[in-house]
Amino acid sequence: MRYDHLIQEHYPTLTRSEKKVADYVLKVGSQLMYATMSDIKAATKVGDATIIRFCQKLGYNGFSDFKIEIAKEDFTQQEQTRPTDYYDEISQHLQEALTATAKLIEPARLNQAIDLLSQAHKVYIFGVGGSGQVGASFAAILLRVGIQATPVGDPHIQAQVASLLAPSDLVIGLSLTGRTKDTYDSLKIAKDNGARIIAITNNLNSPVASLGDVILQTAIEEFLNGGSVAGRISQLYICDVLTQGYENRNQVDAVALREKVLRSIIDKSID
Repeated sequence: MRYDHLIQEHYPTLTRSEKKVADYVLKVGSQLMYATMSDIKAATKVGDATIIRFCQKLGYNGFSDFKIEIAKEDFTQQEQTRPTDYYDEISQHLQEALTATAKLIEPARLNQAIDLLSQAHKVYIFGVGGSGQVGASFAAILLRVGIQATPVGDPHIQAQVASLLAPSDLVIGLSLTGRTKDTYDSLKIAKDNGARIIAITNNLNSPVASLGDVILQTAIEEFLNGGSVAGRISQLYICDVLTQGYENRNQVDAVALREKVLRSIIDKSID
């Protein structure tokens, strides 16, 4: 049974506080999958126990279980309505991801990020999972402008690297949700050691964003569809914009650098 139908069926049996949660869930719909317990508490003025009891009365183990069910329903609905020319839909979705991300760029913040990148002695890129893979791609992009950044995707190595950083160093943290615990923990260590932080994330009010000296915002929410192409494109677009901004600001001789890099690998092609 759909979650909204379950809520309506159990509504008469809910307490006054639980009904506040129910009303909020029905109001926000599938967007609840991106919410946290803190978000619901702030909106409904109820406690953790009330939210958990509400979920359990509907037959779920807890809040996370409930969110997963909502995500499954939303994903299934999208799959059922997907047109036969799905490749056009995918193309449109990716274009919309780029457009939405571009609209979130604030020139002042971008310039601050370029400043930090220009001044950094060492540059590290922290991210896990899909964001870790984007971090590796970002490091390759930065090579085009002569920056040798080190991507670190292992949380244990991140923590060790972060513990040795200095105020002259820069860490770029990647997390779409801004709530990835491993990334947050590593950035917190780096911050405590005086390193500067650029946070690339969707949520300006997230834990990861709270550690950033500068926040560059992406535009794609993920939950059940974690590691989506749209999410990575949104992140990579910001990475490319930051790189191009650095190149323009520092008048990098990009042609000479690209030639140097190309000559290092040109003999690796098979005739």
